[in-house]
Amino acid sequence: MFTAAALLTLAEQNKIKLNEPIGNSVKGLNGRVGQVTPHHLLSNSAGVRDFAAPVISSDDPALGNMVRSWKDDVFFADQGEIYSYSSPGFWLSGFVVEELYGKPYADAMTELLFKPIGMERTTLRPFMAITYPFAVGHAVENGKPTILRPLFNNVAMWPAGSIWSNAKDLSRWVVALMNDGRVDGKQVLSTSLINQMVQHHVPVPGETDSYYGYGLSIFKYKDYEFVLHGGFSRGYGSMIQMVPSRKFAVIVLTNKSGETMRKTLNKATQLGLGLKDDVPEKPATIAPPTSSEMNEYVGTYLHAPNTWDVSVKDGKLYMKFDGKDSVMTKIGERKFTFGEQNENEVIFVPGKSGKIEFLFFELYGAKKIK
Repeated sequence: MFTAAALLTLAEQNKIKLNEPIGNSVKGLNGRVGQVTPHHLLSNSAGVRDFAAPVISSDDPALGNMVRSWKDDVFFADQGEIYSYSSPGFWLSGFVVEELYGKPYADAMTELLFKPIGMERTTLRPFMAITYPFAVGHAVENGKPTILRPLFNNVAMWPAGSIWSNAKDLSRWVVALMNDGRVDGKQVLSTSLINQMVQHHVPVPGETDSYYGYGLSIFKYKDYEFVLHGGFSRGYGSMIQMVPSRKFAVIVLTNKSGETMRKTLNKATQLGLGLKDDVPEKPATIAPPTSSEMNEYVGTYLHAPNTWDVSVKDGKLYMKFDGKDSVMTKIGERKFTFGEQNENEVIFVPGKSGKIEFLFFELYGAKKIK
C-alpha cells in the first residue's frame, strides 16, 4: 500500500499516467513488461505471477537489476483479465517509483511519504532501523520461540512490504488515510490519492462484496466497509484493518513469523464497533454439478510453477494438485472444495468470452491452458 501511495503521488505530479504503459516513462524493460500499466500493477490485475525473488542483495541496484532481467514468463495472464495477488507486481511498481523519482526506492519512499506524514522512525534500511528500539524477529521451532539469525534483508523485495516501523508511525499513516489526507491539521496526502487507493478497482473472484483497490483489500461486513492490508516476513507479521466510515482502525505488529493475531484483531474490532456475534446459519443445500457443468471446468490451469488438473472420473469432478488427486465438492456457484478434509477452496472464473478460463485459489489466479 505504501508503494501504491508513492506511485500515485508521482502520477499526481504528472510524472506518469496510470492507464498508459510504464515503458513510456521507464526504459530498459522487456517489451511485454513495459506494456503493463500502473493501474493494473497497483490493482493486482496485471497478470504477473507470484514468485520468489531471483535476486538476494542488500545493494540498492538490486531492484532495477532484477526487474530489467524479467522476460515474458513472469506473466500467467494478460493484464486486466483477473485479480491475482503478486508481490513481483509491486516490486515492479517500486522500481518505477525509483526511476521516476531519480533516487533509490528507500530514499524515494522516505522523501515522498514517510517524512511528509511524520513517520519519524519508519525506514526500509535495516541498519537505520536497528538504531532505534528494535523487536528481533522470532519463529517457533520445536515448540519454542527462537530468534531468527541472520536478519533477513533483500532490497529487491522491499516494494512489496519490507518497511521497519512502529505503532505510533503507522497510526499517523492510518489517520491520513481516514482523515482525507490530513494529520495534525496539515494536508500530507491528497484526498484524490486516497480516493483512488480505496476505489473498487477489481473484484475478488468468488466473493460478493470484496474488491482490491490500489494496494488495499476492501470488503463489506455487517454493513461496514473494511479496508486492510497485512503482511508476513521472516520473523514478523502485521495487519492494518480500517473502517473509514467509523474512523476506526486496528494495527497489529508482531515479531513472530506469519503471526497477525487474528482472534485478537477480530475481538478488538468487535468491541470497537459494537458488533454482535455472528448467528450460525444453516448451510444451504447445494445441488451437485451437472455433467455439462463439470465438463466446463475440465482442463489444466497454470500459475507457474503450480498446475491444477481438473478431470471427470466415474461421474465425479477430480482435482490433481501438488501430486495428489481428490474429489471436488461443490459449495456454491462455481465454488468447490478439495483435499483430504476438503480444506482447499477453489473458484472457477469465466473470461471475457463467458467460458471458464481461470481458476482462483487462495489469493492467486491460474489460467486454463488446455
